[in-house]
Amino acid sequence: MITVLSGGTGTPKLLQGLKEIVDPKDLTIIVNTLENNYFSGVYVSADVDTVLYTMADMINDEFWYGVKGDTFITNQRLEELGCPELLRIGDIDRATKIQKTQLMEKYGLSKAVEIQAGNMGIESRIIPMSDEQSDIKIITDIGELEFHDFLIKHHAQPEVLDLKFSNVSPAEGIIDSIRNSQAVIIGPSNPITSISPILSLEGVRDALKETYVVAVSPIIGSDSVSGPASKFMNALDIDVSSVGVASLYEDFLDNIVIDCKDYDKKSQLNQIVNKVTVTNTIMNNLGDKKNLAQIIIDSIP
Repeated sequence: MITVLSGGTGTPKLLQGLKEIVDPKDLTIIVNTLENNYFSGVYVSADVDTVLYTMADMINDEFWYGVKGDTFITNQRLEELGCPELLRIGDIDRATKIQKTQLMEKYGLSKAVEIQAGNMGIESRIIPMSDEQSDIKIITDIGELEFHDFLIKHHAQPEVLDLKFSNVSPAEGIIDSIRNSQAVIIGPSNPITSISPILSLEGVRDALKETYVVAVSPIIGSDSVSGPASKFMNALDIDVSSVGVASLYEDFLDNIVIDCKDYDKKSQLNQIVNKVTVTNTIMNNLGDKKNLAQIIIDSIP
C-alpha cells in the first residue's frame, strides 16, 4: 500500500499518473483540510474535492478546481441578485458540496468523503486530515486575512509576514495508514499550507519515521511551480528551494525528487537526505505524470 500526502494542485497532477501505474485500491490519500470553510451556505473542502474529482476523472484540469465541463447557472443568478460568490462554484460541484454538507451533519467529514468517493466509483481511500474544523490566518502588510480572501480576493498579492493555523486532531485511520504503508509519498503541494498542517497532526511525524518517505519538491530553482508557496516560505525564513523543502521534512525523509534544473543542489541535498532523485518534475501531460509516478515507485526499496 502507498499513502500520499496531498494538497489541491501539484499532488493531484501526480495522482493522475499514480493511478495509472498503481492499483487504485492500493492507494490511500491523506488530504489537507486547513482551508475548509462555509461559502454560500455549503461546506467547501477544496483540496478534498479536487482529489475526489481527480480520482473520478472529473477534474477541471485547466484550473485544478471544480468539475470539467460544469455550468455556472446558480453562480450567475446569485451575481444578478447582488450576492456574488467569493468562490465561483459550478452547478455539479455545488451539488457535491450540498450533499457533503448534509452528510457531515450526520456522520462527520471523513465518513461523508468515504460515501462520496464510493458514489463516484473511486477505489482508493481518501481521508481528510481531520474531522475538526481548522483555521488559517495569513498575516500580511495589509492586515490579517482569511486564506481565501488572500488567495482569491487579493490574488495572493499582499506581502506575507507570517501565518498561523489551528491545531486539530488527526482523523481516524491516518496514523495506521502511514505505519502500514510500503511507502509514503509527499506530493508537490505547497509545503507550508498544504503539507505542514498534515505533519503537525499528533503522531504523524513519529509515524513517518517508521516508514519510507519520498517527497517531490514543488520548488524549482527559487520559485514554486504554481501557487504562493514561495511567499509563505519567505515569510517563515525558509530557503525557497528544494533544499528548503528538504529541511522541512529532514527528520523523516528518505528520498527527495527534484527537477533536472536543480541538479546543482544535489550535493547540498545529500547532506540533508540519504537519496536524491533527479528527473523531470514538470507535469504538462499524462505521459509526464506517469513517468514521474513510475520513477517514484521504482525508487521505493
